[in-house]
Amino acid sequence: MNALTVVFVSLCIFALAYRYYGLFIATKVLNLRADRVTPAVDMADGVDYVKTNKFVLFGHHFAAIAAAGPLLGPVLAAQFGYLPGALWIIIGAVMGGAVHDMVILFASVRHQGRSIGKIAELEIGKSTGAVASIAVLFILILTLAGLSLAVVNAMYSSPWGTFTVISTIPIALIMGVYLHVFRKGDVLGASIIGVVLLIIAVAAGPYVVANPVLSSFFNLSKKEISVFIPIYGFVASVLPVWLLLCPRDYLSTYLKIGTVIMLTLGIFWVHPPYLMPALTEYIKGGGPIIPGSVFPFIFITIACGAVSGFHAIIGTGTTPKMIGNEKDILFVGYGAMLVEGFVAIMALTAACVLVPADYFAINADPATFQKLGLTTVNLDALSVGVGETLQNRPGGGVSLAVGMAYIFSSVPFMKHLMAYWYHFAIMFEAVFILTAIDTGTRIGRFFLQELIGKAVPKFLETRWWPGIIITSLIFTFSWGYLVYTGDISTIWPLFGMSNQLLAASALIIGTSMIIRMNKARYAWITAVPGLFMAFVSLIAGYYNIVDNFLPKGKYLLVVLSITIMFLMSIVLVSAARRWMELLKIETTVEDKFGDQVLATAEEA
Repeated sequence: MNALTVVFVSLCIFALAYRYYGLFIATKVLNLRADRVTPAVDMADGVDYVKTNKFVLFGHHFAAIAAAGPLLGPVLAAQFGYLPGALWIIIGAVMGGAVHDMVILFASVRHQGRSIGKIAELEIGKSTGAVASIAVLFILILTLAGLSLAVVNAMYSSPWGTFTVISTIPIALIMGVYLHVFRKGDVLGASIIGVVLLIIAVAAGPYVVANPVLSSFFNLSKKEISVFIPIYGFVASVLPVWLLLCPRDYLSTYLKIGTVIMLTLGIFWVHPPYLMPALTEYIKGGGPIIPGSVFPFIFITIACGAVSGFHAIIGTGTTPKMIGNEKDILFVGYGAMLVEGFVAIMALTAACVLVPADYFAINADPATFQKLGLTTVNLDALSVGVGETLQNRPGGGVSLAVGMAYIFSSVPFMKHLMAYWYHFAIMFEAVFILTAIDTGTRIGRFFLQELIGKAVPKFLETRWWPGIIITSLIFTFSWGYLVYTGDISTIWPLFGMSNQLLAASALIIGTSMIIRMNKARYAWITAVPGLFMAFVSLIAGYYNIVDNFLPKGKYLLVVLSITIMFLMSIVLVSAARRWMELLKIETTVEDKFGDQVLATAEEA
């Protein structure tokens, strides 16, 4: 199979899905209207609630939702062959992920930009909202641990890569100071500065490696990087948002979309064949990367590339407070997820153009790889080309970077630039991931302040620094501990399971809203993917516990798994009861938006 065929087919399906299925949901189900006042206008405060141009908002939203999931999940899922991953990414993104993102964004806009926990409280019940909030906090911890481990495995013992990634932090700070102090609002100027400095950082890599002092300083071990990343997350969560988070959004948006476009053009130019077969022998289990079978592990491994509960946190966080026109929900919510699905297809392609033996040698530990009886083909040459040892670098990040570098260096006149392309790809991945880490840590701190604030009201004060520092330390330590003590084979499956369970819960909450809005005949659009994701996620959670965590003595992960599965089951059962209650109502009432609904869902 030629990679170009899969890429072209996915582009066509995503375009048709946006034009027809997305528009159908926007008009017939959600009835998006430009004349309805959104919270960004009605509650405008110039700080959080700010009416924003839809293209600018699309960039912000995409930068926040697109993290390691669409990059690493498909790469790891390549163990099963290219066909299962490609099918699930396309079907899942169109029928599940994009629907999830648009519906939950719409729900938050209708509820004044409230969080997923608050929406659950208003649409289902107060106790359900409290359970959902606690579950979201747990899932955020696991999400950030899973994302961070991917960066750790890509950066350790890599002076060039570590230097490049760390350079993005002062570059973002420079952009923040430029935008906030020297030239307020000059996004174009800040972007030019950021892009130029990024290019310089990548190009300076060989000089860092050649310098004994610098090379030693940036040659960090796994444990050292496992400490560095949580420290970065803590600092990012307490610094003013304009100093680091916003400029990193600008950096990552240009870098993410630009790199995906470049990779697409490279595939169209090179026409690389898929060397990974459509299906491998590991679809029944026993693989060197993912221990379970293709069902149900394909769903929780690909995770964000098809459906992501993490998006529900972002879609009920900053984005709904900036929607200026209700009709923009289609473009921002449904559209951004389709772009992320395409990123996932690109990641899958980058992994599957590698020789299978080389792919497994990179992603499996030496003992496991030796048992496979495979012999590497191009791995030594690839290692020489990128200037680093590639074997035994699990997590998907390194094999993705190698695949991208292989495609880019196959373009005429670029063969001698493979090392630069490889380290550019490592930086590209890290910027993807660090954007989610700093945003997620900040959101986690908000959640923790709200929970503690119910007992100690002082913590609810957003400018009370002791509360900010304490909650940031507690939250960062929670996911940092998992990074320091865990590995990708244990944390990623747990992240994937919990992330998909959150997505299932968000879809079920969205179903409750659709039924309440007197649109029960359309409830299948969220109920079907929601119930399906709940089913496969709970099964995967069971197998994780029995076949993965218990044999390895990972009892903390067992407790976390059971806790999350129990909490999400409460949400699902409570939602089902709410559906029954709503479907018994025979009369309608008018809500504050002028629509005839079965019941209102407004705050008392």
